Amino acid sequence: MLMPYDVTPTTLRSMTHIPSPAEELRLIDTELWQLDARRAQLLTRRAWLIAALQREQQPTPAPRAEPRPEATAPRVQNVLLLLGGVLLTIAAIAFTLVSWGHLGIAGRALVLGTVTLAVLAAPVPLLKRGLRSTAESVAGLGLVLTVLDSYALHEAALTGTDGTGYAAVASAVLAGLWAGYARGLGALRLPLPAALVAAQLPLPLGAFAAGADPYAVTAALLMTSGLDAVIALRATARSVRVTTAVGAYGLGGWGVLAAGWLSWTASGPSAAARAAALLTLAAAIALGAARRLPQPAVARGTASAGGLLLVAAGGGLLRTALPGGWTVPAHLLCGIALLAAVRGRLPEPVRRGLVQASAAVQALAVLWAVPLVLVTLLGPLGWIERPWSGVPSDARAAVTVHTPWPPYPGQALLVLVTVAAVLALAVRNEIWRPRALTGALGLAWAACVAVPAVLELPYVLTLLLLGAVTAAAVFLPTPWTATAFGLATSLNLCFLSLASQSATLTVLSALTALFVTVSGRPRLTPVMAPAALLHATALACATGAAADWQPAHTALLVLVVPLAAALLAARFGESPATVPVEVTGAVAGLLAVGLALTDLPMLALVLSSAGVIAAGTAARPDRRPVGYAAAALFLLATWVRLAAWDVTTPEAYTLPVSVPALLVGAWRRHREPRTSSWTAYGPGLAATLLPSLAAAWGDPQWTRPLLLGAAALLVTLLGARHRLQAPLVLGGTALVLDALHELAPYLVQAADALPRWVPPALAGLLLLTVGATYERRIRDVRRVREVLGKLN
Repeated sequence: MLMPYDVTPTTLRSMTHIPSPAEELRLIDTELWQLDARRAQLLTRRAWLIAALQREQQPTPAPRAEPRPEATAPRVQNVLLLLGGVLLTIAAIAFTLVSWGHLGIAGRALVLGTVTLAVLAAPVPLLKRGLRSTAESVAGLGLVLTVLDSYALHEAALTGTDGTGYAAVASAVLAGLWAGYARGLGALRLPLPAALVAAQLPLPLGAFAAGADPYAVTAALLMTSGLDAVIALRATARSVRVTTAVGAYGLGGWGVLAAGWLSWTASGPSAAARAAALLTLAAAIALGAARRLPQPAVARGTASAGGLLLVAAGGGLLRTALPGGWTVPAHLLCGIALLAAVRGRLPEPVRRGLVQASAAVQALAVLWAVPLVLVTLLGPLGWIERPWSGVPSDARAAVTVHTPWPPYPGQALLVLVTVAAVLALAVRNEIWRPRALTGALGLAWAACVAVPAVLELPYVLTLLLLGAVTAAAVFLPTPWTATAFGLATSLNLCFLSLASQSATLTVLSALTALFVTVSGRPRLTPVMAPAALLHATALACATGAAADWQPAHTALLVLVVPLAAALLAARFGESPATVPVEVTGAVAGLLAVGLALTDLPMLALVLSSAGVIAAGTAARPDRRPVGYAAAALFLLATWVRLAAWDVTTPEAYTLPVSVPALLVGAWRRHREPRTSSWTAYGPGLAATLLPSLAAAWGDPQWTRPLLLGAAALLVTLLGARHRLQAPLVLGGTALVLDALHELAPYLVQAADALPRWVPPALAGLLLLTVGATYERRIRDVRRVREVLGKLN
């Protein structure tokens, strides 16, 4: 090998740094050692990872839950002490009732005295040792033993005494002894509530033992309740407050019920006065407790109960001195009198409670007067069944044409007026005053509506008064509530006027003019304009009936209202009154259509007239969708007219739909070329082809099938020419079905001429052929679908 330069191996090694063999061997050994160390490190890591994965896959045993006690030690202790006390009590009772007769007088006294004293003294050392729960149980046993002692004393030495009287005295003595025992052992909580429970019995049992009348027994209940209330308000221990509060409410409730029954059944002033005194005592207890109660809600409720008791006391006392119909007004007067007490120096919860009691009494009184208002307002509805049957003798006869007259109408009217005055004059709170004025306005309106019937005013005068009330309600600058009352009065006046033809026409004319006049106020236009249209509709119906027109001819007069509504709505523009006016006009139009249903030519005229009104409304830019309603009305008018002419040809009904639909579809595709042919032409073509096809299949003549086939062929060719899917599919389908209809007789003849086995054989052959070429048929179907899909 020749080199361009003279280079020896020594020269080459000096030019490129090549280590010596020994140095290179050392380097190789170092690299191998490092590789072995790295391999050992990776193997160790691999073993650790495998162990970790195995630990994760193995389910971790749940830690063993230590058993937990289900009851605390003090609770277990209390349960054991309670059971022990109950068992000892049962044993003592069994001994007293069963083994008592086996001992003499001395033995009995010795046993009872020794056991009772020992048990009652046992809590002292127990308390010194800190065993309070045990001391409570032993003390309870001692209290039961004292009851058994009293029973044993009666059975042994006092058998001749009255049991009820002895029980009264014994309960009083036990109450005192237990109270002293509780005071001596102040650390115990059971003796004092037990003493209070025993203190509930002396007065009621003493009254029964003395043969007292129901008034005295009720007084005993109330006095015991009052003592309980005093103790409950002064006590500091919770157990004492709870015990006495239960006693106060329990015995007080029974006492109040008894006193109320005595007041209701009192037959004379003396009995009523005694019952009123009892109710007054109960009210004093309630009001006195309400002044001291710390919780405002409880104090307010208690004060309300006290106020109601005062009303019951005063009303019951006045009831016996007044005729029967004045019971509710008497109680109402007492309820209003409560408001005078509110102005005194009373705590705020008590004052609010008395106000609530007065409001409750007034609400109940108004509820008692509701039947009068209902008869006055709803009674005139009976004239709908007998219009123009004759002028009634007076207002009461006018409102009771189908309903009975309620009793005590004068007193009910007085209640309405009185409560309205109280609401208007007595309520001064800024928050409640608007509501009170609204309530006063409503009651005053109800009273005004009821006055003519209560006073039996003449019929014509009643109409005039109600008309004046309506005018005052809608003309005066009053809130919306008064406007609603005015509308309600106008309806009541309309029904009342149905008794006479002249009254009906006069009232409807006057009310229409009234509401038209008031509609000029922008604030009232959204309500008064529809009201005017409604009354005008009623006036049109009444005018047609007065002229002896047929309902179908009256419908043309009613159509004036939708026309007026459309003109008003166009004038109002974007006013809030526009939509209510249009809705009212639409309702009047529906009424006109309903009136004309019995006369087809007149119904067609009404529908076409309504279509003209709807088309005029659709001319407004913001009411373009009404054009669809106008088209539907024109179409219905055409159909009704054809039906009136006894036209049964379906094309006469379908072509008036199809031609405009196709024109609209063509116009839409012209504006939006991407519109589908099914959307543009589908409805119009289907509306003509399908009914005609159905008629052709039942038509024995050849004219309709021939014309239908020609039309279907033309539609199919147009669809193919313009590559439109809907005309091609619908026209082709109609053409094929029409052709099958023409071939049907021949197919039937051919089928009759063939043997019976030929149709099944042909069907089987067809199935075999289709099965053999299934894949190719699927490809052909897909190709046809693709071709149709490319069409628009």
